[in-house]
Amino acid sequence: MTDLQFGVVGCAGRMGINVLRQIAGTNGCAITGGSERPGHEAIGRDLGELAGLEHLGLAVEGDPREMFERASVVLDFTMPAATLAHAALAIETKTNLVIGTTGMTAADDAAIAQAAEKIAIMREGNMSLGVNVLAQLTKQMARMLDDDFDIEVVEMHHRYKVDAPSGTALILGRAAAIGRGVDHDAVAIGGRYGITGERRKGDIGYASLRGGNVAGEHTIVFAADDERLELTHKATDRAIFARGGVRAARWLADKEPGLYGMADVLGL
Repeated sequence: MTDLQFGVVGCAGRMGINVLRQIAGTNGCAITGGSERPGHEAIGRDLGELAGLEHLGLAVEGDPREMFERASVVLDFTMPAATLAHAALAIETKTNLVIGTTGMTAADDAAIAQAAEKIAIMREGNMSLGVNVLAQLTKQMARMLDDDFDIEVVEMHHRYKVDAPSGTALILGRAAAIGRGVDHDAVAIGGRYGITGERRKGDIGYASLRGGNVAGEHTIVFAADDERLELTHKATDRAIFARGGVRAARWLADKEPGLYGMADVLGL
């Protein structure tokens, strides 16, 4: 049986290197290429050596097109503008795409949904099994607890993360909104500072902490008078996201065009 051929854009980044290692260590999967933005210092380096693996004889590419043409699925954990360009390229090359990029706008979301009419796209802000189970539990708790319970989402990440709140925090907040039967964007409140006034009943609040090398910690709080429920997930290694990404890529390889999530991959 032929191995599935996976490409990685942003292959020299923290997540890209973890994804390369995960592909190499997964039976039935093979690295077909990796790319970086033009001018990146990693271009020309051997992918295996870049990821701390054996020499693969595959150099980091500055133009991802040929990699897209070779790959069954490309995995993208980059930046919004790059991801939109990769989605357009995936349409041209008829390559399925796994997207773990966060910080995207409503217009970006619409562009990805439009691309998914032509290719299969699996998009998720967090691909760990634990987080996706947590989202299901959050939805159930929000459904069972009325708005006497205030909902707050607290997240912490490493000092290098550029977007807030995290994609995972938004997954949890949106799950809570679904459980409550409310429009998330109408009740979401970002970081508070200064004289903010009293908390509005029914809001879903977000607090973002940044520091150190924290891979990702998320807590969703349900706080009522005299009692509080908290659900927490802590990631200690980015490898869990890479594992989920490769699992998603294997699942997506033979899928028809459409926009999928980890709930589809995991059967939740």
